[in-house]
Amino acid sequence: MRRADFKPDFPTETVSEGKAKVVVPKLKAYRKLPSDYAPSKAPVFYNPVMELNRDLAVLAVQAYQKLVNRDLRICEPLTASGLRGIRFAAEVEGIEEVMTGDINERAFRLAQYNIALNKLVGKVGVKNKEANYLLSPYSAPRKRFDCIDIDPFGSPVPFLDSAIRALRDGGLLAATATDMAPLCGVHPRACVRKYGGKPLRTEYCHELAVRLVAGSMALAAAKHDIGVNVIFAHQAEHYVRVYVVIKYGAKHADESLQNMGHVLHCFKCLHRETIEELYLPVNEKCSECGSKLSRGGPMWIGKLFDPHFCELMNGNVSRRGLRLGKRIEKILTLAEGEAEAPVSYFVIDKLCEAMSIPVPSVKEVVQAVRRKGSEACLTIFHTRGTKSELSAREMKEIVRTLAVSAKGS
Repeated sequence: MRRADFKPDFPTETVSEGKAKVVVPKLKAYRKLPSDYAPSKAPVFYNPVMELNRDLAVLAVQAYQKLVNRDLRICEPLTASGLRGIRFAAEVEGIEEVMTGDINERAFRLAQYNIALNKLVGKVGVKNKEANYLLSPYSAPRKRFDCIDIDPFGSPVPFLDSAIRALRDGGLLAATATDMAPLCGVHPRACVRKYGGKPLRTEYCHELAVRLVAGSMALAAAKHDIGVNVIFAHQAEHYVRVYVVIKYGAKHADESLQNMGHVLHCFKCLHRETIEELYLPVNEKCSECGSKLSRGGPMWIGKLFDPHFCELMNGNVSRRGLRLGKRIEKILTLAEGEAEAPVSYFVIDKLCEAMSIPVPSVKEVVQAVRRKGSEACLTIFHTRGTKSELSAREMKEIVRTLAVSAKGS
């Protein structure tokens, strides 16, 4: 499409992000009430809040390219304005082709225009097709993509089967989920329907949301005798995001499913534990207070971060001059430190609320746990959270001791 041919029938503005310059809907025109969510009301979806998501996606694809050391073919089948796919082509070294698509004809035409605006015609293509319909022809050997990025408004589940089949052995799959109410336990039945696992409405629900999405990706892949390895994940604002590398073969699928299990949580004393089984007996009792345990899952209870992959991502941040660079470096540094940590985290405020005591700093709690001879770290999922192998009872005792010491001084 020639740029002069593009005449949108809706208000637009030009924005810059990374190395891309794109035309997008002017969101102010679609915000009539303070409660209006303008991105979903615009004729083409665009959300500036997802800049962090797109920044991390660019860093992840570049890190993956360095690991596999080959030119990549990427597919982004839910492209909207084309911004994400354009950024891949403009910012990642070693890109052979980026295929984008959108079922929305206005989005298709806008993406065409933006590709031409960034002088990427020939390197970035766009198709006016539904995402699954776009992906399906690429499921045959030697046609598959190296990377597929699923970034929907809502759940990625409807697109996982097609994406997995269209991904080559050893390929990178990234998926965003914005339906946080089901994933965090507000609508548990919806979560079971979509993700195949029961959520828990706990203080560490954001990590469990990531694990439920990762679990749904593992189960979707296993149906095709494909295993997954989760290498990075994060949560921000209204979404969670999971990156996995897939591996063909029934053996890899079986190994992947060994990372599936359940989280058992006691809402009375805050005890929690993981069970590495897909199926559990009912009526589990809390080992600390004897109360009935609530069960979440099945979900992914394996590792969420590959420290080497996070290091590769982090090492590439400073030279890019990203607007959110400092925030990204903090996220990736925390992820590296959290790589070997257990499932779930303790929110210090929640522990203190349960005991009606003053709240110490998270840094003090981490130092106190380490003095006790146990590992402890901060988490990317909550600014007031800390991870440790200690039980809820032991964590309460540490926090209580800190509160008494603070009061005495």
